[in-house]
Amino acid sequence: MNYRHKLELLAPAKNLEFGIEAINHGADAVYIGGPTFGARAAAGNSVADIEKLAAHAHRYDAKVLVAFNTILRDDELDTAQRLTHQLYDAGVDALIVQDLGLLRLDLPPIALHASTQLDNRTPEKVRFLQDVGFSRVVLARELSLEQIRAIAQQTDVELEFFIHGALCVSYSGQCYISHAVTGRSANRGECAQLCRVPCTLETREGAAIAKDQHLLSLKDMNQTVNLQALAEAGISSFKIEGRLKDLSYVKNVTAWYRQKLDAIIEGQPQWQRASVGKSRYTFTPKPEKSFNRGSTDYFLHGRQIPITSFLTPKYAGEPVGKISRLGDKWLEVQSQELFHNGDGFSYFNQKNELVGLRANRAEGNRLFLAEPIRGLKVGTLLYRNHDQEFEKLLEKKSAERQLIVKLKLSETPDGFALQIIDEKGISALAVLNQVKEIASNPERALTTIKDQLAKLGNTIFTADTVELELSQPWFIPVSSLNALRRDVVERLEQARSAAYRRPASSEQRSPLAVFPQPKLNYLGNVYNAQAAAFYQDHGVSEIAPAYECNQQPDEVSLMITKHCLRYSFNQCPKEREPGFKPDHLVLKMGKEAFRLKFDCKRCEMHVLGKLKQPRSNGK
Repeated sequence: MNYRHKLELLAPAKNLEFGIEAINHGADAVYIGGPTFGARAAAGNSVADIEKLAAHAHRYDAKVLVAFNTILRDDELDTAQRLTHQLYDAGVDALIVQDLGLLRLDLPPIALHASTQLDNRTPEKVRFLQDVGFSRVVLARELSLEQIRAIAQQTDVELEFFIHGALCVSYSGQCYISHAVTGRSANRGECAQLCRVPCTLETREGAAIAKDQHLLSLKDMNQTVNLQALAEAGISSFKIEGRLKDLSYVKNVTAWYRQKLDAIIEGQPQWQRASVGKSRYTFTPKPEKSFNRGSTDYFLHGRQIPITSFLTPKYAGEPVGKISRLGDKWLEVQSQELFHNGDGFSYFNQKNELVGLRANRAEGNRLFLAEPIRGLKVGTLLYRNHDQEFEKLLEKKSAERQLIVKLKLSETPDGFALQIIDEKGISALAVLNQVKEIASNPERALTTIKDQLAKLGNTIFTADTVELELSQPWFIPVSSLNALRRDVVERLEQARSAAYRRPASSEQRSPLAVFPQPKLNYLGNVYNAQAAAFYQDHGVSEIAPAYECNQQPDEVSLMITKHCLRYSFNQCPKEREPGFKPDHLVLKMGKEAFRLKFDCKRCEMHVLGKLKQPRSNGK
């Protein structure tokens, strides 16, 4: 069988600049927010910028996906419909969608990807999304390899999975605590990130189990060692989280996974890259040097400890050694690391609070600090969270991505013709009409021709070979060779642009597909009449309004999590002796208190609570 499965590296793009750099550093695709409806209120971009990004990406057969993944009010649907057409006209390859009401609108023929915020955990749900027109489904982060494999075996749709970056503690799309407490809806792109604040865990009687810890804060995802297993399970798109991360993160992490995926593809003939062009870097990618809360592969291999980051939701950095000596404004570290002026450090004080330091000057293992030392002692473990030299490398141009081409110069009756062929077999031809003149120095003439035609430095191409198919050495002026080379490169760019094809929208939109649930409560996130009609069209008989409609005054599940505080604090009935009875638990977050409910059959924790105060209907 000659079929080769494409593996796509999908990187985040905060804006045009970040998207271009993600492509340059090896991404096969980028995802970016549009002017609105992008689930990251702080990361919107104009259609004009997205058009520029698409033009750059398509030069490498890379794709641009636009996050269109908020739930929509009725009065936003017309605007949303117009925007889908504007984005399609700008060259966007696919839309990432949460609100299924969009499927009842007049959309352009653009590919649709089902956002992870649709809570895609079962083969039945993924099959339904496939049947109603999605060409790709972004799976829930909580899935195991076995669950992913089962979904892949029972569906034909492309599957996407997060492999790196921040983890939402709740199932995506099923988190309402931000809206309940602050009025800012995560499903509307305005999450207040209350999962990262300190909490206290108590029994119902008020006995403290943990105080002022970040009990809902998880470590960050890192699936480096599981990439091949994920590909074998059926994942075709490997997604990096981080539309709000800085540029050095995007460069560093994208380059890291590009190299890892390339190594897998190189040894496995059944896989191939989803785009073309090889990236060369001025740095060695090291994801541990970019923002992270520690690493976990989450539930990919089942439940395990630890997946949490209870002490801090911030970036502590890489451990570099213990403090061996202290002065007024200096310290020495037992370490094999090389330190630099301007490095940033952190440590945990006696209260287990993360404290930051900045070194003005480094002399070997002695660090001269910007401020007097407080609360430090010999033996404290020091972390480096800012490597000045590494960041300096990433501030500059740090990657170049080029396509390999072959050139062949041959004769014509009236002069010469130059053909160029890229690694996909796309070719172009340029002609130079010129009287042939025998070279007085044949060897130098041939060398000059090859050297000049191979000078592709200011283009996205690099010459693999330059073949000369000439009856004898001819003298061709350097200016003529340069003009011929520029002409054929421009023609190849045009040919590649004309050959590019966006992914087709799915033709499989079955009106007979039945949604797996006959009834939907507020967890269905139905926020507009078109979404309600969509579910009715597909067999749902009862549909409750979205939580954001503020019609759930009673206590409900504000979070549904695979993370379990019973498990974290050794109160899991499955792990304890027979007859063990766990405590009833309450989670306190500032002045707010949330009762915890545990569904041990599904191995899930529910954070229960009410709307903080009545609000007007958001619609």
